[in-house]
Amino acid sequence: MVVHFIGAGPGAADLITVRGRDLIGKCPVCLYAGSIVSPDLLQYCPPGARIVDTAPMSLDEIEAEYLRAANTGQDVVRLHSGDLSVWSAVAEQIRRLEKHGIAYTMTPGVPAFAAAASALGRELTIPAVAQSLVLTRVSGRASPMPNEETLEKFGATGATLAIHLAIHALAQVVSKLTPLYGDDCPVAIVVKATWPDERILRGTLADIEEKVAAEPIERTAIIFVGRSLGSEDFRESSLYDPAYQRRFRGRE
Repeated sequence: MVVHFIGAGPGAADLITVRGRDLIGKCPVCLYAGSIVSPDLLQYCPPGARIVDTAPMSLDEIEAEYLRAANTGQDVVRLHSGDLSVWSAVAEQIRRLEKHGIAYTMTPGVPAFAAAASALGRELTIPAVAQSLVLTRVSGRASPMPNEETLEKFGATGATLAIHLAIHALAQVVSKLTPLYGDDCPVAIVVKATWPDERILRGTLADIEEKVAAEPIERTAIIFVGRSLGSEDFRESSLYDPAYQRRFRGRE
């Protein structure tokens, strides 16, 4: 018996990986985070599969589902939104599986920030403007931030920030980052990237709060802050410059 953790992508059912889709089709038990994973993904489950929405469940109850499946020799797919490597809460589940000697696999998914950047139609790393992307968040009830991981410290680098799980703290984001980036720094908020009701709000640190007040956002949003979001008059990368010799080009 194996538990297959799958990054189910940002929302759209066709943005799951082929591997992830195929695993769903093979497993007689499917656990999914119904509060944020699209129910359209359940179409890939085999007929008669046991499908469990874990949104209202505690970790102990989820563990009990794994043990139930193990006792009957049934493989499980566990669907999480986005990609498993960030804010997926798989670490504590894996720890419990290892305690019971239950095998598991991990299949990556399309991360929310990548889907949101595609919705914006932007590359987030622009030559000589921004070559680093910081994925971060603010403290919340579910998980506090370590003391050394602050918006001010990340913002001091000038990198593009992709701030997750923070729409409720937009005022805090603006107040902490304005002294570092300037009030004219571009901001983009992508709500429910790839879902049918996807929304995009664009502005600056000076006016984004006003824009959100006019079009309220409750959850499932990523806040991007950085000069790369509005940069147009930037130098081109040398990658495709005819004078740039590299081993795959073979120019004399």
